[in-house]
Amino acid sequence: MVKSSAYRTMSPLCSSRQEVRQCACAGSRPAAAVLSFIVLNALRDFVDGRRRSGEERRGTERERMPPKKRRDADDDGDGRSGDKRRRKSVSSSSPEGSDAGEEPSTVAATAAVSSGSDDPVAAASSLAVIEGDKESGELLIAGGTNWDLTGRKQVPKGGKNNGRNLWSPHRLSTLKDVVVRSVISGPMSCHSAVITVEGKVYSWGRNDTGQLGHGDTVRRDIPTLIDSLTDFNIVKAACGKGHTLFLTDRGVIYSVGCNASGQLGIGNQSPIPVTSPSKLLYKGPPIKLATCGADFSAIVDVRGNLYTFGNPEYGQLGHNSDGKYFVSNSKLAFDCKVRPQRVMVFIDKTKEGQVTPILDVEVEEVACGQNHMVALDTKGRVFTWGFGGYGRLGHSDTKDELVPRLLKFFDGPNRGVRKIAAGSTFTMAISKLEALYLWGQNKNAGEAAMYPKPVHDLSGWKIRSLGCCHKSVVVAADNSVVSWGSHPTYGELGYGDGKAKSSTVPQEVKPLDGIYVSAVGCGWGHVLYIARNSSDEDKAKIEALPEYQP
Repeated sequence: MVKSSAYRTMSPLCSSRQEVRQCACAGSRPAAAVLSFIVLNALRDFVDGRRRSGEERRGTERERMPPKKRRDADDDGDGRSGDKRRRKSVSSSSPEGSDAGEEPSTVAATAAVSSGSDDPVAAASSLAVIEGDKESGELLIAGGTNWDLTGRKQVPKGGKNNGRNLWSPHRLSTLKDVVVRSVISGPMSCHSAVITVEGKVYSWGRNDTGQLGHGDTVRRDIPTLIDSLTDFNIVKAACGKGHTLFLTDRGVIYSVGCNASGQLGIGNQSPIPVTSPSKLLYKGPPIKLATCGADFSAIVDVRGNLYTFGNPEYGQLGHNSDGKYFVSNSKLAFDCKVRPQRVMVFIDKTKEGQVTPILDVEVEEVACGQNHMVALDTKGRVFTWGFGGYGRLGHSDTKDELVPRLLKFFDGPNRGVRKIAAGSTFTMAISKLEALYLWGQNKNAGEAAMYPKPVHDLSGWKIRSLGCCHKSVVVAADNSVVSWGSHPTYGELGYGDGKAKSSTVPQEVKPLDGIYVSAVGCGWGHVLYIARNSSDEDKAKIEALPEYQP
């Protein structure tokens, strides 16, 4: 179509609304297009004017400089301009950086600015040092070691039916001379990992999805060093049902195992196991801790931001959605998150359903059950979300929560919390006044606790480590280890051969009398302990324990 001469000669900057209407009517384009054209031209002229003004100002400032300073400003003394040198420095670094909009910690950002870096997030990652646990000792183990049978009615095809229940704590022959600082498993895990004082990782147990990180799916009964991680200083780890996360001292996560729901956070989901550790697909401030649910994961950065990924089925990712959608009229699927996504909203909700956002949340700890989560912030407040069955969220009902909801029970003066933990269907917390609380259900029958209830048998005990198995609980408190759990158990209570196999009330683990246990780590039906061995007396008591040879 031929355009009219009036349109062809129209000025891009009409001086009045009447001229704009005339130009629009004369031509073949609508008035909205003409207005857009005018605005774009005006913006271009404005930007060009600002650019020319800035160049003229910098030129004037340069002319006022003495000759030597003028050369220094242009060259930086090595034949390259300062801007080019800084850009090259940034591109050659490998930031474990941030998603858009994220900021590094204040200290790291200050250091980045003082060093002349244009990328403070990259500098924050390079400066970050995430510390591991301070106390160390010898590894002890109790509970089921038939890894392919634990939690199942029968051994699956291709599995091994060997291993026995250890009804009392044992030394592990292959690691009795190795000093460990962290013991890791999970309430849905039939595999374990330990971290030595040198930052090396050993793993063993069930391996049907490659969760041990040895490049295969072969079960390991003997703790085996993960060779692919020996170049890193591993400080923390987390175990899910079929996957594992490893955290380095630089705040970087490596994940391995089942990725059917994207729980490895590597940018995809696949039924094919990932058998060697892969770097998490994440750009943000350095990560300070990680945790795993059955088929989802969570991480927390040094600024207290929480990120989740994996299966969103009950809202456990905290993104205000359960991710459900229909592939067809009869087939339901879930929109799994295959890379870390920040949890943006924390709320307080009344019984009437009135919602108020909470904006000042800095996450300190986080724990995962089978399909629920609990978080503790720096102010001692507790948030829970995900599957609400059996009251495991503590809100006095069984409703699912799709975003982190404040647990009002612990909100108020002298009601804060210092530590949290989660079993498969229950949650626990230690208050700042040293009271231990449990809610949900940690037994196979009976009434569930719909809100936090104190464990009166441990009133007055100073708890230093708290662990949750699938249904059992183990705590290290004062100079003792205390445990309880309902039938069936696999020996994780540690009461000893010929003693009670289950208990509905807390009891001391007598075989560990006189042995100082600094930390416990609980799996589905087994418990790992770190026993202090710094003195000859400590060593003598540990050596008196039975020894397990896989």
